Amino acid sequence: MLLKTFGWSFAITALGLVAAVFYGGWTAFGIVAILSILEISLSFDNAVVNAGILKKMNAFWQKIFLTVGVLIAVFGMRLVFPVVIVAISAKMGPVEAVDLALNNKDRYQQLVTDAHPAIAAFGGMFLLMIFLDFIFEDRDIQWLRWIERPLAKLGKVDMLSVCISLVVLLITSFTFATHAHQHGGAHADKAQTVLIAGIAGLITYMVVGGLSGYFEDKLEEEEEREHEEEEEAARTGRKRSAAVLAGKAAFFMFLYLEVLDASFSFDGVIGAFAITNDIVLMALGLGIGAMYVRSLTVYLVRQGTLDDYVYLEHGAHYAIGALAVILMVTIQYEINEVITGLVGVVLIAWSFWSSVRRNRALASAEEAAGSDAKTEVSSKV
Repeated sequence: MLLKTFGWSFAITALGLVAAVFYGGWTAFGIVAILSILEISLSFDNAVVNAGILKKMNAFWQKIFLTVGVLIAVFGMRLVFPVVIVAISAKMGPVEAVDLALNNKDRYQQLVTDAHPAIAAFGGMFLLMIFLDFIFEDRDIQWLRWIERPLAKLGKVDMLSVCISLVVLLITSFTFATHAHQHGGAHADKAQTVLIAGIAGLITYMVVGGLSGYFEDKLEEEEEREHEEEEEAARTGRKRSAAVLAGKAAFFMFLYLEVLDASFSFDGVIGAFAITNDIVLMALGLGIGAMYVRSLTVYLVRQGTLDDYVYLEHGAHYAIGALAVILMVTIQYEINEVITGLVGVVLIAWSFWSSVRRNRALASAEEAAGSDAKTEVSSKV
């Protein structure tokens, strides 16, 4: 099971490390290895959240997520995305941007760094909406009840998460503009860019998430109707209609996963520049890490880990909220990538331990109840 799920990740790791040695020797090997670990540590919460969505999809779409999705994640976000950012920010063609990335790495890194405020605003808003929509939902299982119970009551107010996100964005852009003007106005023109990018992230979440939710609801309605009219299904051909609908639902959930992965990858791409500005080594290292995140997602789904450890999803969403805040803060201030990674790891480890304790408590309660029942029966006999 482990080899089947992680086989491609192991193979890509071997190929990537060998390619690094041929490209730049053992120094390049070490850089790629470090980048891989960085990506996995920063994106572990991504895998947990992805698993919660992927378990609703069938084996075909899980396979698409591992194949086509990987191409988008590795080549799109880890290789093409930084080049596109440079091309747009420097107003140059893609060929020139690639040439810059390969032959003038310091200038390339500077252009990507200059584009960071817009990237962080887009990703921060997208991730903040995910966290707020999760935390404002009334759930049967609550982890940190003292926080989640009152917030679930507040969540009954329509569009509250959107309002809070817009307030955060306005405060961030205003603070950024004020700081820029006080320090010579070097980045004053970027305050508007931050605002626009943040709104774009919010719109992207609402469109993709809305479409995914719409088709998911339609699919559930269709399945309920089919269950009620099971005897007529063969004659009416309703199963065929449901399959088409399931395809739409799965497609938009897949699209949602890709946008989610893109938002998670922002911190990894930006953080990678702290280690190297070589685009080839970045693509190799982050690509290997992305493969493990993909495999881990599928592993969590097939093992039913989220069902066994019920607080994991909570921990992952708190990590998303923390990452959203960190991204918004990094628009103006630098935060070490180690802190970013550790916050997510600590929150997920905490939620995992809480789940283990819950499972032990439930097992003890069941054992005690069973012992009481046996005692009662034997006393009657």
